[in-house]
Amino acid sequence: MKDEYFEKYRRIGLKISYYRRLRNLTQEQLAEKIDKSTAFIGAIEAPNMARALSLDTLLDIAKVLDVPSYKFLMDD
Repeated sequence: MKDEYFEKYRRIGLKISYYRRLRNLTQEQLAEKIDKSTAFIGAIEAPNMARALSLDTLLDIAKVLDVPSYKFLMDD
């Protein structure tokens, strides 16, 4: 990940956390549904760090959370 995108990845992670909680899913449940580890989801959602993720993974998460994928990329 480029340093210049750190904040964007951090915000994506926070949005994933928000929508996951809105759907009453645990990190473990989301991880299972997208075939990733709970640690991976935890790293993505951690507010003090930014973890890069692939577009495929973002699309999988959006599908599971029933959220249009563009919502994760919009700057609010």
